[in-house]
Amino acid sequence: MSSDNVRLAYHGGVPVIDFAKWHTGGSQEEKQTISSQLASACQKVGFVFIVNHLIPQEKISEAFSWSKKMFDLEQKQKMLAPHPPGHVVHRGYSWPGLEKVSNSMGDEDDPELVHKLRQVSDVKESYEIGSDNYPEQPNVWLPDHVLPGFRKFMTDFYWDSWENAKMILKAMAIGIGLDDEDYFLRYHSGHENQLRLLHYPPVPAANIEDQSMTRMAAHSDWASITMLFQDDCGGLQIENPNKREDFIAAEPLQDAIVLNVGDLLQRWSNGYFFPYTHTLKSTLHRVTLPPRQDRFTGDENLTRARYSIPYFVAPKEKAVIETIQECVTETNPAKYKPIRWDEYRLMRGSMQYETLEAPKA
Repeated sequence: MSSDNVRLAYHGGVPVIDFAKWHTGGSQEEKQTISSQLASACQKVGFVFIVNHLIPQEKISEAFSWSKKMFDLEQKQKMLAPHPPGHVVHRGYSWPGLEKVSNSMGDEDDPELVHKLRQVSDVKESYEIGSDNYPEQPNVWLPDHVLPGFRKFMTDFYWDSWENAKMILKAMAIGIGLDDEDYFLRYHSGHENQLRLLHYPPVPAANIEDQSMTRMAAHSDWASITMLFQDDCGGLQIENPNKREDFIAAEPLQDAIVLNVGDLLQRWSNGYFFPYTHTLKSTLHRVTLPPRQDRFTGDENLTRARYSIPYFVAPKEKAVIETIQECVTETNPAKYKPIRWDEYRLMRGSMQYETLEAPKA
């Protein structure tokens, strides 16, 4: 499973993997090359640009158009689909300040830590969407008359994204040396995934710089993999694979999806996808100021609004995640205890959400 001899193309500091041959009749050898490149990129950096994927750019552009229409609604209209209280159900509209992400793995039962993490507000709003056939996480839809066509489009986009994710999960299994390309797929049904619409409204740049506010603090993702669709604003940063706590910009690449490894794939692969020895985290990333000075406007040096759409790929509710035996050797014993996805999801969620009073309409 060595990645030393795999050649990679880069955009900035992030590898670029071309999936064209995977879904256009490529040979097994060509698929193996793509898989090896994907695994190598995820091992070295943890983030990857995927080009020539399965989702047409026109459909992605339409998704951003719908997202902007939704966030442009009056607050009282958005509050017709509010995120449920607490951290158990993660659906519907979250107003600015409701969620606070962190790099905590959620194992800590420490109310003081949770309070400290929430002292710096995340300046963003979001809308969470899942499968309508996942009773543990029921969707909270806007009434159809508020934004006609929104539910239909987002449901279709959710399942289009799942088709692309299935391709990536197959390639990932091959890339880390498994004989069964469906190994990861058997743990996933598609119903437990989450499509998230994100809007980062303009804020004074000084508030980000003095850390009295954040757009989204450094964190890892909970599930298996994340596919991110982002606009051209910029601001996404990933932890430098060669220097901890140093972050590099993942500047937008035209028509590309950003892929990153989540906590569960980290555990499955026994740390294969993280370059630091003896760490228990998947790659940290954050959203901060846009990279270029011309991204600021007005007398208060306001940041430009940013929109992004992550798609979190998660396993079946009761799936037990334990280290794959092929990833265990005498010199690299299993690093992680088995966990069950629904328990881990609740543990991580408890660090990010608390019951807050909804804003006045």
